[in-house]
Amino acid sequence: MENLKNVAPIEDFNWDAYENGESFSGASREDLEKAYDGTLNKVNDREVVDGTVIAMNKREVVVNIGYKSDGIIPLNEFRYNPELKVGDTVEVYIENQEDKKGQLVLSHRKARATRSWDRVNAALENEEIIKGYIKCRTKGGMIVDVFGIEAFLPGSQIDVKPIRDYDVFVGKTMEFKVVKINQEFKNVVVSHKALIEAELEQQKKEIIGKLEKGQVLEGTVKNITSYGVFIDLGGVDGLIHITDLSWGRVSDPKEVVELDQKLNVVILDFDDEKKRIALGLKQLTPHPWDALSTELKVGDKVNGKVVVMADYGAFIEIAPGVEGLIHVSEMSWSQHLRSAQDFMKVGDTVEAVVLTLDRDERKMSLGIKQLKQDPWENIEEKYPVASKHTAKVRNFTNFGVFVEIEEGVDGLIHISDLSWTKKVKHPSEFTQIGADIEVQVLEIDKENRRLSLGHKQLEENPWDVFETVFTVGSVHEGTIIEMLDKGAVVALPYGVEGFATPKHLVKEDGSQAQLEEKLEFKVIEFNKDAKRIILSHSRIFEDVAKAEERAEKKAAKKTVKKEESAPSIQNQAASTTLGDIDALAALKEQMDSEK
Repeated sequence: MENLKNVAPIEDFNWDAYENGESFSGASREDLEKAYDGTLNKVNDREVVDGTVIAMNKREVVVNIGYKSDGIIPLNEFRYNPELKVGDTVEVYIENQEDKKGQLVLSHRKARATRSWDRVNAALENEEIIKGYIKCRTKGGMIVDVFGIEAFLPGSQIDVKPIRDYDVFVGKTMEFKVVKINQEFKNVVVSHKALIEAELEQQKKEIIGKLEKGQVLEGTVKNITSYGVFIDLGGVDGLIHITDLSWGRVSDPKEVVELDQKLNVVILDFDDEKKRIALGLKQLTPHPWDALSTELKVGDKVNGKVVVMADYGAFIEIAPGVEGLIHVSEMSWSQHLRSAQDFMKVGDTVEAVVLTLDRDERKMSLGIKQLKQDPWENIEEKYPVASKHTAKVRNFTNFGVFVEIEEGVDGLIHISDLSWTKKVKHPSEFTQIGADIEVQVLEIDKENRRLSLGHKQLEENPWDVFETVFTVGSVHEGTIIEMLDKGAVVALPYGVEGFATPKHLVKEDGSQAQLEEKLEFKVIEFNKDAKRIILSHSRIFEDVAKAEERAEKKAAKKTVKKEESAPSIQNQAASTTLGDIDALAALKEQMDSEK
């Protein structure tokens, strides 16, 4: 107790503040806070700053940025840097100065992305050339790592030439220009082609400045399309149209050239700005027509290959670049309208005769029917009048049937010459297209190349016989096979048909005869030339009635005569009583003689 000293209390000590946990005096709390804050860095949310690693474990890294509290960052954000250690300086993004727990919230990944984004934007603004690493292929192009950002390199922006193998670029580090940035979706598009285009533009100006029509240049096949070939003339592209590849017809340009092939081409034309350049390849060789044999003339036979087909004819290539047209009318002596495809197809080898030859116009017409004799030259010998043949039905008209006896020999069977007995309304009732039909030559029209033919003439005319069978007044059994407004068609024996008007179809009971009804018919008219038989059913009973009526009248007349003769005798007898007896004796003699 002796060692204890009496210490005087501080006169202005704030005991109330001390009880509340505030152990200071003099300077105000606000002043002290200001002094404390002055020792700390000024930081803002969503800002990137440098910090120092002060501690780390298997899961987290503690970073000090000179703020009143340290920030904790997950270790997996540093996976790209396995050598991270305490004391290293790292860039961090301030997400929140103070969360619910009063903790400073930092992100290293966002800091990298934010700084990379700033660098990429600066590169676009300044047209800066940057380096990038091509990571992999993707649809339509490649993925390039630029400052840690995945940028898209379209396939069309890799090079000025079309790329045929993208895989050779994977794993390469190349220079690029940033050409487009989508701020909303954070998409970056880069181009390597843009770097070399400026250099090529200068080359292109030099080449275009020297271009002249007819000039021959060396070029490289850059691209092959269905319509032509693009040639790289050293930074300038020209097109050889498919028709200018070869004097002959070309169905696919790949038949003539291949990719990356070097070849000489001639400039055919270009626009005022020389942006579209038309090139030719075939023009460097002589035209095949100029090399055509001078001995070839009309009437000569040639062999060729069918290269193009049309309905009206076929184009035959008799030498590369030399073609002739075989019109469909020169393919057959037949006059039927037919398509050229009926005779040949593309790829066929054919022999033909030269019909016309124009070397100036480079045109030639050919024919193949000329290889056969014209069947109409000796038509009278081969198909004389009355000769019989088998023909094929080709077409119908209302008035007859067109047939072909052989290719080029056509004929017409008039509808009236199809059958002796059947009344044919249309040829389709009698035969059909494509069917064979027997014919007899009736007449030759050589000028119009047409035969008049008959079919019924192959048989005897049955109407000669019918004339003796169906005599006027004869009665035959018939069946009504068709009812018309003007009457009925009646089928008679021997396959012949007759006709009865409505008044001749009235039956004995007054009713009208019906379709398919079988009745007795009387012939009331027979016309051999017109092949017409007019019939009547009602005439049968009408004639019977008339006959009976005539018989009755005849009998009645006889009765009247007898009645008239008897009274006269009586009268005479009566008068004899009064008259002369000699007169009575004379009358008696007369009656006896009549008896």
